[in-house]
Amino acid sequence: MSKIQMTTPLVEMDGDEMTRVIWQMIKEHLIEPWVDLKTEYYDLGLEHRESTGDQVTVDSAEATRRLGVAVKCATITPNAARVEEYGLSQMWKSPNGTIRAMLDGTVFRAPILVQGIEPCVRNWAAPITIARHAYGDVYKNAEMRVPGAGKVELVYTATDGTEQRTLVHEFAGAGVVQGMHNLDASIESFARSCFEYALDTRQDIWFATKDTISKTYDHRFKDIFQEIFDADYAERFAEAGIEYFYTLIDDAVARVMKAQGGFIWACKNYDGDVMSDMVSSAFGSLAMMTSVLVSPDGIYEYEAAHGTVQKHYYKHLEGQQTSTNSVATIFAWSGALRKRAELDGLDDLAAYADRLEQATLATIESGEMTGDLARISSIDNPRVLSTEDFIKAIATRL
Repeated sequence: MSKIQMTTPLVEMDGDEMTRVIWQMIKEHLIEPWVDLKTEYYDLGLEHRESTGDQVTVDSAEATRRLGVAVKCATITPNAARVEEYGLSQMWKSPNGTIRAMLDGTVFRAPILVQGIEPCVRNWAAPITIARHAYGDVYKNAEMRVPGAGKVELVYTATDGTEQRTLVHEFAGAGVVQGMHNLDASIESFARSCFEYALDTRQDIWFATKDTISKTYDHRFKDIFQEIFDADYAERFAEAGIEYFYTLIDDAVARVMKAQGGFIWACKNYDGDVMSDMVSSAFGSLAMMTSVLVSPDGIYEYEAAHGTVQKHYYKHLEGQQTSTNSVATIFAWSGALRKRAELDGLDDLAAYADRLEQATLATIESGEMTGDLARISSIDNPRVLSTEDFIKAIATRL
């Protein structure tokens, strides 16, 4: 059989641990038998990030900017334990944070719905899409351990040498301190990406921060969103019959639990990280969530929203069988291939991406699934498959 041809490569960002194992299985069983796969490969595994001084992460983001579409495997963001485990020279920053900062995009995450996996929240009838700001805040922070009594200040030094100072805290003893930042330009891009996505998908959009407490930082987000909406989007939203509104983050959480779904919930960077995990878990599984970074320049990076599945990887290294859910990683590949097909005018590649997703969902709906789904499925007597057997079952249907 002649394979489906590609004209422009994808940027392929390999990752860590069990998701790295799954990555190769997906390519071997689900993609390469049917597609003449063209990628520009970057190894974002932690060992290679260490050996390149994390330059490989920067290179992969620059390649994404050049080629327009990327697909990324889950990667480790090291903590102190990981530094010791891998013998790292430093605690490298999140690769996702680096890439998002360079591309200045917004992450849109939505649950993958499948029959037999019902949401924990009974009234959720349609997907809730999390729009996560992809720059700054805690992911680009500066922090330090305060050794003892003393004063910590925020200091802004203008280009002309003048200073502004704000007291953070008078420490009577040891403690910790953290500084965060964001950019008006990035917040503006975030707002426009959210409003455009809402118009494209004909969905209401909510935006939530905590401006009653963070009267400067969070309030700046609120003001920028409202100014852009009033100037450029109010009439377009009215014509489309959709709504934008702002609310406090705690109020948004309460509203979400009572809603039916079918809307976009825009969040700051860390809020979006937390809430996307909550939404995906409540809809079924962390491994049942699509995630795409969309930049204002029309650049797309697809990834799984979950981590590297460390515990399963350790079992895999010991030769034990695992039953790891690969759905989100499969949908990252299908999403990237579909977008590549759309940009390059390749109808057969787009059809393949659609069929890959259909085969994946049909496999689950037939009662063949991984252990995490079997534990929550309403299907009678589901058959639990190993990591590789689940992927092979999808390949058979495909």
